[in-house]
Amino acid sequence: MEDKPKVLLTRSLPSEGINILQQHFNLELNPNDEVMSHDMIRKRILDKDGLACLLTDRIDATIIENAPKLKIIANYAVGYNNIDVATATARRIPVTNTPDVLTETTADLTFALVLSVARRIVEADKFLRAGKFKGWEPELMLGSDVYGKTLGIVGFGRIGRAVARRAQGFNMTVLYTDSEQLPATIERECNVQYRTLEGLLSEADYISLHTPLDETTYHLISEKEFRMMKESAYLINVARGPIVDEHALLDALSNGEITGCALDVFENEPDVTQALLSAPNTVLVPHIGSASVEARTKMAVMVAQNLIAVLVKGSTPVNVVNPEIYTIRSDS
Repeated sequence: MEDKPKVLLTRSLPSEGINILQQHFNLELNPNDEVMSHDMIRKRILDKDGLACLLTDRIDATIIENAPKLKIIANYAVGYNNIDVATATARRIPVTNTPDVLTETTADLTFALVLSVARRIVEADKFLRAGKFKGWEPELMLGSDVYGKTLGIVGFGRIGRAVARRAQGFNMTVLYTDSEQLPATIERECNVQYRTLEGLLSEADYISLHTPLDETTYHLISEKEFRMMKESAYLINVARGPIVDEHALLDALSNGEITGCALDVFENEPDVTQALLSAPNTVLVPHIGSASVEARTKMAVMVAQNLIAVLVKGSTPVNVVNPEIYTIRSDS
């Protein structure tokens, strides 16, 4: 009987995905429920055919080049900035991600953050639990309306469009900016209006970030951008932490350049800039954009399916992020 392909899984996933992986592979699983160290991944990858990793794992050239048998890197995330895709591509190793399945879940959280920061939900909850509520008051915990306001979406991919759909129920004017303007027919279908980044920042009451992280979006929102925003504006980030310059954000909050922010991601995760923790006009949650049972289970299954496609079926995975490797193969 032929040996099953060997796969390293850097951290436990929902059981449905684990069960599929164990059926098809000789699976080596991180014995501890914590981030596997870079050195441990480098040592354990040596004889593996496949790697199933998380966004918290740094899969750099050192690891990839230390895995002579490696045939696929399956990332348990939509983003893949944790992986040296260029090195993987040079080695003709497909890199896969888990798009689509977490779109609606992340959009749900985005709108939860909009409402929470606008209506001071976290602050009000702490106020009541501390025994400070003495009865209704005309100016107690005054926040901002969401209904009828202007939402600016930076990055109009799957999640950005899902957020725009939710905004329709709040009768919001929705602006978007992206690398290219969409055709007028799609803009009408989505009921959105295109703006440059500068125009969006100056008009929007709520600014929601949904761009990938790369060299063009690192610190996309910094001192200059905060000065463009309304003093009444709120910033929401469920994309990637380094898109926002956190020190500039703190200055903007303390100087009254914006009213508040809600963050699911941070510039130096898992570390959070200390001053953010004490800022009253913030809502901070620990990278839970896709944290529903349904979404995380679908992601785990998708990771398994990507591995099966390459290591069992010898086919092209559906969610490959470097498809050019197959063109290289066919031309070589």
